[in-house]
Amino acid sequence: MRIGIVGLGRMGAALATRLQGFGHTLVVWNRTSDKGKALVEAGAVLGESPAAVVDESEAIITCVLDANALEAVFGGDQGILSTDVEDKLFIEMSTVQSGTQRALAERITAQGGAYVECPVSGSTGPAREGRLIGLVGGASDDVARARPILEQLCRRIEHAGPVGAGASLKLAVNLPLMVYYQALGEAYSLCRHLGIEPERIVDLFSDTSGGANILKARGSMVAKGMRGEDSQPVTFDVDSFRKDLRTMIAEGQALGYSLPVTERALSVYDEASRQGWGERDGTSLAGYWPSRAIGTASEEGATGG
Repeated sequence: MRIGIVGLGRMGAALATRLQGFGHTLVVWNRTSDKGKALVEAGAVLGESPAAVVDESEAIITCVLDANALEAVFGGDQGILSTDVEDKLFIEMSTVQSGTQRALAERITAQGGAYVECPVSGSTGPAREGRLIGLVGGASDDVARARPILEQLCRRIEHAGPVGAGASLKLAVNLPLMVYYQALGEAYSLCRHLGIEPERIVDLFSDTSGGANILKARGSMVAKGMRGEDSQPVTFDVDSFRKDLRTMIAEGQALGYSLPVTERALSVYDEASRQGWGERDGTSLAGYWPSRAIGTASEEGATGG
C-alpha cells in the first residue's frame, strides 16, 4: 500500500519505520526535509509538499506537534486541502483538542475524504514495535477502513466514538502520567535524605499501591532522573509535556472544568524548562523537584547567616 506520512518528528519517524518494515511504499514529508533522509535511503519517496504526499498516496497519516502545525500542513497553497482528497483516507495522530479534530474532519469530509483520528498512548519504542494503544475517533466504516494500518501500529485499538472522542481519551489517558512525575518527585524529596539508591526506591515504589506502570517499563530512566541525570535517549521531552498539559487545561476549560492539579504540575514544568530541563526526557522530572528543593534550602541557609 502507498502510505503518506506527514510529520517526521520522533513519533512520526517511528511510525514510518514500523510501516516500512511491513513493505508499504511510503511517501514522506517534513517541514525540515533532512528528517526524512534515513527513510528515503530505505526506499521511501520524499514528497515536495503535503499536497504532493496526498497525490501520491492511498492513505495519509499526519503526526505533528500541535494545532498550529496541523493548520500549516492542511491549509495553505501546498497544504493537504489544496489538492484532491476525494476517496483518500486520512489518519490523524497528533495530540490536540477534540475541537481541532472535529474541525479538520469537517473540512476533509466536505471534499469527499475519509477522516479518522488516532492519537496514541505510548512512546517511540512501542511505536517501532507495534505496541501502541490507539485511541480512535471516527465513523465506523472509516475506522474499519483504517484498521488494517492501525493494527500494524497498535497492540490495542480503542474506538471511543465519533471524531473528537479519540482526542478526549488521549488527553485523559496522558494526564495521570504527567502529573505523576511531579508526585513522584515530591515523594522522593521526603526520602532522598536516607541515601537509598534511586533504583531501590523505584523498585519499592513500583511494588506499592501508589506505583505506576511507568516504573516497571522505564524504571532505570526514572532512577537516572532522580539522580538529576539527563536520561538518554529522549523519547518525549519536558517541553512536549508542557504542550500536552496546556492542551489538557484548554480542553477542560472548553468542557467547563478547571484542572488545578494539572495547572500546578504545568507551573513546575514551566519552571524546569526555564532552568534548562526543556529538552530532557520526561522521566527526568522525577528528579527536578528534589534537586530544586535542596538547592533552594541551601541558598536560604547561605543568605540567612
